[in-house]
Amino acid sequence: MSETKLEDIVSLAKRRGFIYQGSEIYGGLAGTWDYGPLGVQLKRNIVDAWWKFFVESREDVYGIDAAILMNQKVWQASGHVDGFNDPLVEDMKNKKRHRADHLLEDAGIENVAAMSVEQMNEALKVNAIKSPDGNPLSDIRQFNMMFKTQVGASEDDTSVSYLRPETAQGMFVNFKNVVDSFSPNMPFALAQVGKSFRNEISPRDFIFRLREMELMELEVFIHPDSWKEQFEIWLKLQQEFYIYLGLPEDKIHQIEVPAEDRAHYSKHSIDTEFDFAIGQKELGGCAYRTDYDLKAHSAASGKNLNYIPKDGSVPYIPHVIEPTFGLDRLVLAVMDSAYSVDQQKGEDRTFLKLPEHLAPVKMAISPLLKNKPELVAKAREVFVAAKKHYGSVLWDDNGNIGKRYRRQDEIGTPQCVVIDFQTLEDDTVTVRDRDTTNQIRVPIADLLSKINNS
Repeated sequence: MSETKLEDIVSLAKRRGFIYQGSEIYGGLAGTWDYGPLGVQLKRNIVDAWWKFFVESREDVYGIDAAILMNQKVWQASGHVDGFNDPLVEDMKNKKRHRADHLLEDAGIENVAAMSVEQMNEALKVNAIKSPDGNPLSDIRQFNMMFKTQVGASEDDTSVSYLRPETAQGMFVNFKNVVDSFSPNMPFALAQVGKSFRNEISPRDFIFRLREMELMELEVFIHPDSWKEQFEIWLKLQQEFYIYLGLPEDKIHQIEVPAEDRAHYSKHSIDTEFDFAIGQKELGGCAYRTDYDLKAHSAASGKNLNYIPKDGSVPYIPHVIEPTFGLDRLVLAVMDSAYSVDQQKGEDRTFLKLPEHLAPVKMAISPLLKNKPELVAKAREVFVAAKKHYGSVLWDDNGNIGKRYRRQDEIGTPQCVVIDFQTLEDDTVTVRDRDTTNQIRVPIADLLSKINNS
C-alpha cells in the first residue's frame, strides 16, 4: 500500500496547477477533470516516453490516429452494443444510481468480480446492503456504458453513433489499410494514443475512474501458433515501461484474470495492478484477443481481412495481443510514487521526486534578488539560453529564494539555477538539486552540459 494519501495528491495537483475539477466554476461534472499547465506537460511527457519506447525505437510498430466517431456497425460487430455493460442499482428513494459491484466491494464482500448478476443480487440482499444514503436498492440491471449520439441533421436509427469506449477498434478497422500501404512482416503492431469515453455509473477516486479518459494501446498482430511466446514478450515490455516511468517495482503486481471475469474477446489476460494511495488497483492490462475482432469485422463488413504471408504459405486471419495503458492512471501512479516528504532545517518539505525525463519543468531560473536590475538582466540571459536548449524551463522571481525552492520542489523541478552577485564576477551560477538540496557552482558556459550529465 502507498503511504501517500489521495487527498494529499489532489491538494497538490490543484494548488500547483496539475489537475483541476472539470467545469469547476459551475459546480463540476462528475468523472471529468481538466489538466492544468503542469499536468498537461507531465501527461505529454508520459505519452512521449511511451511513443519512443514502443514506436520510435522499433521497426515493427506503426502509429495511427483513428477518428473518435465511427460507423455504428463497428460497435455492433465488436460486441460493444450488446455486451459493454456494468451492473446498475438504483436508490429506491432518491433515484441515485450506483454500481452494484462497487457497493459490494465497499461492504467488504470478496470475489465480486467473479460473480454473475444473479449472485450479486443475492449478495446485496443477504448482506442487507443499502445505498450510500442508507436507502433500499433496486434489483440490478445491465447498463451500457457507451455514450450514444446522433451524426448529422437527422435523428433516426441510421444516424446513431457512439463516442468510442476504447481505441482498439480504430486499429482493427485499419488493419487492411496498413497492410496494403506498408506490407509489414508478421508479427507487427499498430499503436494509438487517444481519448475514450465510458458513461461510468459512479466515477470516483480522482482521475482513477473517469467518464472521459485517454488510453495508449497496442494491437500486436501475430500468427496464432505464436501467441504464448508473443504474449510473454509484450507483457515483459509492458512491465519494463512501468519501471522506465519510475514506478517502484515492489508496488507493481501481475494478476491473472479468471475466465469468468475476462472481456468477451479475451482468451487470456494479465492485469497489472499498482499500490495506489487508494489501494491495489488496476493500472493496465495485456490481453490475448485471439482473432475475435478481425473475424467479426470481416464477417460484418464482407471484407477479406486475411494476411497473406510473403513466403507463399496459407493466408490466415491474424490473432492479436493487446497491451493497454490507461494514461490518466499512469499520471496518478507517477504522482503517487513521486510524492515525498522529508525534513529540511527542522521543517517538513513536500517534493515530487519525478524522473527528470517526466518532470514538467526541467529547471527553474532565478535572480537572487528581483530588485537588482543587473542580476535580473543576467538571469534573463541565462533563462533564454536554457529555454532554447530545454524548452520546459521556468522563470521564478516570486518571493525569497527559500520559498522559490519549496515551490519548485513541490512541482518536481529537478534543478534550480540562481544568478547571484558572484555570477557578475566570474560567470558561475548556483545549481541546487531537488532531491538532495545540495548546491554547486557551475560556469554558465558549462551549465547545460553539467545539468544534462547530473
